Amino acid sequence: MDAETVEIQADDEAIGERLDRFLAKKLGVSRSRITAAIREGLILLDGAPTSPDKRLRGDERILVLPEALAEPEPLNPLTPREAAIRILYEDSAVVVVDKPAGLVVHPAHGHADDTLLNALAARGIRLAVVGDGRRPGVVHRLDMDTSGVLVLAKTQAALLSLVGQFAAHTTGRVYRALTYGVPDPPAGTIEAPIGRHPRDRKRFAVVQSGRPAVTHYRVLEALPPGGPWAALVECRLETGRTHQVRVHLAHRGHPLLGDEVYGSRASRRSSAGLPLEGQALHARLLTFDHPDSGERLSFASDPPPTFIKTIELLRGQGERHAT
Repeated sequence: MDAETVEIQADDEAIGERLDRFLAKKLGVSRSRITAAIREGLILLDGAPTSPDKRLRGDERILVLPEALAEPEPLNPLTPREAAIRILYEDSAVVVVDKPAGLVVHPAHGHADDTLLNALAARGIRLAVVGDGRRPGVVHRLDMDTSGVLVLAKTQAALLSLVGQFAAHTTGRVYRALTYGVPDPPAGTIEAPIGRHPRDRKRFAVVQSGRPAVTHYRVLEALPPGGPWAALVECRLETGRTHQVRVHLAHRGHPLLGDEVYGSRASRRSSAGLPLEGQALHARLLTFDHPDSGERLSFASDPPPTFIKTIELLRGQGERHAT
């Protein structure tokens, strides 16, 4: 098999789905381009040519040949614009960054050129273009107010490899969160499907018709000491749904401090005096296999100053109470 051929393993989420639709979502590519590649024999199902309308069983091995997706030019080339970002690692295939809170990952409504991608363009970093070119290099995302480790692809082969790893849940993602209230039990697993909120399409919620989502959590510290009403929580993601940590913890009755979207009246009131800028959520650790060498790589970053100051403030409330 060619070194740049990408393998994707269909899972339970793919059961009953058309092959062309499944791959279009997984790869961020238009369905028409996927259909053309399948018909040209550049996408194989269990080692053999197939048809775009093939319904998946959920256990197939899909091979995407390197010729399947020609690398187009972006429709809207990124405008270079400086921003305070820290690069944790870079080589010819990937770039790993420590994204600050308050920075959008890619251009969107209201953020035409003040994004992470624009900041990377200002540094002369060229990212892989797949699909319509609007989100070059983007494999996964962090919310605007979520800080932490993010990987982007510089080549098409790297992008497809990383997409496959995220789809197969072989990457490791660990978050730190500050919750309103202390989760009980102090460690466990939240397994609840996530989909669009039935009444607000801009939000997500736990809904039976949603996609499977699994979050493993562990309370690291109850705050303040002696009379805790908040907690520092570690979350390990088994899946990566939009707003997953925020939705799952809010569903359990412990929304994140500073979360204006999923917070409760009580959590918003308690967050009002804290030095937070948005929800208290930080992508602490990211682990993945290097697309070229296969080496297992791991990158970590410390929470931002506002996150740390909030923890110190809560600890201090306990000390004052004790005296």
